Amino acid sequence: MITESVAESDSRLSLLELQCRRPVEHLLAGEYRSIFRGQGIEFEDVRRYQPGDDVRSMDWKVTARTGEPHIKRYIEQREQFLYLLVDVSASIVESPDGRKRATIVELASLLTMAAIRNNDRVGLILFSDRVELVIPPGKGRRHALRIMDTLLNFEPKGRTTHFETVLGRFGHMARKHSVVFVLSDFLAPDYLEELRALAGRHDVNAVNILEPPVSTESITELVHMQDTETGDHRYVDLARTRKQDRPHHVDLQEEMLQCGISLMELAVGEDCVTALAGFFHARQRRIADETGG
Repeated sequence: MITESVAESDSRLSLLELQCRRPVEHLLAGEYRSIFRGQGIEFEDVRRYQPGDDVRSMDWKVTARTGEPHIKRYIEQREQFLYLLVDVSASIVESPDGRKRATIVELASLLTMAAIRNNDRVGLILFSDRVELVIPPGKGRRHALRIMDTLLNFEPKGRTTHFETVLGRFGHMARKHSVVFVLSDFLAPDYLEELRALAGRHDVNAVNILEPPVSTESITELVHMQDTETGDHRYVDLARTRKQDRPHHVDLQEEMLQCGISLMELAVGEDCVTALAGFFHARQRRIADETGG
């Protein structure tokens, strides 16, 4: 007999697939395909030169050997690898009402299904202060459901966030040029150098999960707070913080720009489909501006 918890888990997974399938089929798959094309070309064969062929494709060795002009033919490498690096530290999984995790789960599931529909391979790495779980890249609906089920139900052991560990692990795993999405609230220090190095070899995209804005205009007293990840307690003067501190996401915008990384900002509870489509459009415009296309 199927236990209630298993049945509930299966129901949640089916609902998530249904929730993501329609926007992927009607909008996001095409956007994904137009942006993340095959990143390379693969040699196919050599044939005789014909009028109108691009002379830059000439195979001079074959031409010299045969005495007749020949050109190289290439085919685009369509299959790609998409990796999702998902933060499952306490600041994510223990957020109020589970909304932060739910937002990450939905967005990661949309990306997974869009990539699978494009016949790409998708891999998942969950991390906190350690690499919690690795699902190697794979294809097909069953593989997508495995990733989505893991996103919904995995219980991490670590509480804090340590980017160096996961970025180092991924750097050793991914031998081919890959599309990478790092989903986190980026509440951690000392990760820029590793992320910049990774962006030199892969197409890295950061997704910053933002807490809903809280109005502190009328608050002038000290407030007792606890850090979700470390458990540390402290008193914060919100009035003073409001006047002196720059928002974290503003610093992150500048850091990602310096690293050459595309940044998507997604507020907890925001419509993931609209936000992802907007990110795809903005990225497409930026690429067109950079290439003159």
